[in-house]
Amino acid sequence: MAQNGGIWGLWIQERYTVGDDGDFPLVRGKNSAMTAARKKKSAPRGAFSAQPGGTVIQPGPQRLQKILAAAGIGSRRQCEELIKMGRVEVDKKVVTELGFKADPFRQKICVDGVPIKLEPPVYYAVYKPDGVVCTNRDPAGRTRVIDLVPESERRLFTVGRLDLHSEGLILATNDGALAERLTHPRYGVPKTYLVQVAGEPTREVLLKLQKGVHLAEGIARVAKIRIRRKHKKSTILEMVLNEGRNREIRRIMARVGHKVYRLKRIAVGPIRLGKMKPGEARRLTPEEVAALYKAAGLASRLNGGASKNEHKRR
Repeated sequence: MAQNGGIWGLWIQERYTVGDDGDFPLVRGKNSAMTAARKKKSAPRGAFSAQPGGTVIQPGPQRLQKILAAAGIGSRRQCEELIKMGRVEVDKKVVTELGFKADPFRQKICVDGVPIKLEPPVYYAVYKPDGVVCTNRDPAGRTRVIDLVPESERRLFTVGRLDLHSEGLILATNDGALAERLTHPRYGVPKTYLVQVAGEPTREVLLKLQKGVHLAEGIARVAKIRIRRKHKKSTILEMVLNEGRNREIRRIMARVGHKVYRLKRIAVGPIRLGKMKPGEARRLTPEEVAALYKAAGLASRLNGGASKNEHKRR
């Protein structure tokens, strides 16, 4: 039987926690935020009814993928794929060259025939519950993270993903440049998780996770790890990752013999989940956005400048 108290309480036999300290609140029945999301949920919006991005675009020729990312179409890598696929037009001419430059204030740029718009970006922190998907298009009609965000008329996308049965903090924005920095392992923006695993990992196991575990696509490492709470049949770990491979935590814990019972992200860089409840969404403050830009090495862009990394590449 599960016992009260602890970070999560035991969650081995049942699909809900009985912990009472707020780290993993008990949620039964219909959550009000989730119910509202289901009510407002509609058919997928147009492929690219784009809204703002976060990179400051100055007048004059700019690389096309940079403009698209700033318009909230997606990350730069995603925008490059759209260009190569022939889905981008400049002044009614299809462009497939990645080095192509355009002036968004003098030329008409369209994706799938829809003109892009450069408007101020928006940033949300969302508490993704178990069972909510991060994709913008779900043929099964399940609740999406973006359905939990009040500004449903904007084309937002999630910054990275959490798998279906993971929960916790996920950011939603239309700032393609910032999203790319926050998710790309090269920039090492830390993500912090609480993980309930079977048994009690030894010190040797914790060291092995930091040293690296072999996965099919390479070695995966935990940047930091500590034991938060021990239970009779499970342990609560706090982990920090600087990368984000598909189902990474569940896979590395399986490799060291500790099944993951529950996984909750509690921080992305300087942004923390705090006292948010499952299904809730809130707009980030200007200070929080500035902190994210700093963590991603883009602080100077808030004033229209170039980041240190960009200066090094020039």
